[in-house]
Amino acid sequence: MIERVRERASEAIFARVAGPEGAGRRDRIHGTAGVRRFSPSDPIWRVHADPSMFVGGIRALLLQSLHPLAMAGVDQHSGFRGDPWGRLQRTSGFIAETTFATTTHADRAISAVRRIHERVAGEAPDGRAYAASDPHLLRWVHLAEIDSFLRAHDRYGSSPLSPAERDLYVAQTAVTARLLGAEEVPETVSELDAALEAHRAELRSTPAARAAARFMLLNPPVPLAIRAPYGMLAAAAVGLLPRWARRPLRLPWLPLTEATAVRAGGVVVTRAIGWAMAPPARSA
Repeated sequence: MIERVRERASEAIFARVAGPEGAGRRDRIHGTAGVRRFSPSDPIWRVHADPSMFVGGIRALLLQSLHPLAMAGVDQHSGFRGDPWGRLQRTSGFIAETTFATTTHADRAISAVRRIHERVAGEAPDGRAYAASDPHLLRWVHLAEIDSFLRAHDRYGSSPLSPAERDLYVAQTAVTARLLGAEEVPETVSELDAALEAHRAELRSTPAARAAARFMLLNPPVPLAIRAPYGMLAAAAVGLLPRWARRPLRLPWLPLTEATAVRAGGVVVTRAIGWAMAPPARSA
């Protein structure tokens, strides 16, 4: 009975995150023989396979939205409001391909994204031109993602990284970032912190960023049955945002609540996802 519940939960979560083509993609990623950039013992594999990525993903989107040009590109081209699950599935598929797949498949996925980036350009509401292929914008998106994934794993991950492994994780994620076209990509945690600090002068509160935050946190496109666990994931993501990122998005700063109830909720839901997604032999 317990195993049947676990299987149903696993299928529901996987369907949401991976989409209708998820099963075939998973078989190709993990079942294809060939040279891979990373192995199961690498920090990048451990972080990107951990349920804490659900928290990190929400935090990354919130943080990325504070760059007006990056947010304009998302707002005008991604269709995340009309098809948020599709965007999640494409993003999770890309991370899986570039982390776990053969080098051939990973490079193919990177080339496909670069071709898409070449077509994404426009003008932000403040009149500035933007292009998704801009190395500087690609760097910002990468910084926000990697900082979010790492911080979420530090707090909610099932297998904490040592200081050396945290640096190695940053260096390993830099490989894909450079192949996508980003420049001056950090390779250590201290370089990552410095790069984020340097970008702060470019970040702004915009109507599009605030609308995206409301959409993700207050009006999420999730069934009523999973609103509660999603709410715990979202609260955990907000709890990991730095204080300077809260005010532009109109998000509260509640240190006591975040250190107790929010953190406990994040632990509960990420552990539950980990249990649901574990293979039968492991969960037995």
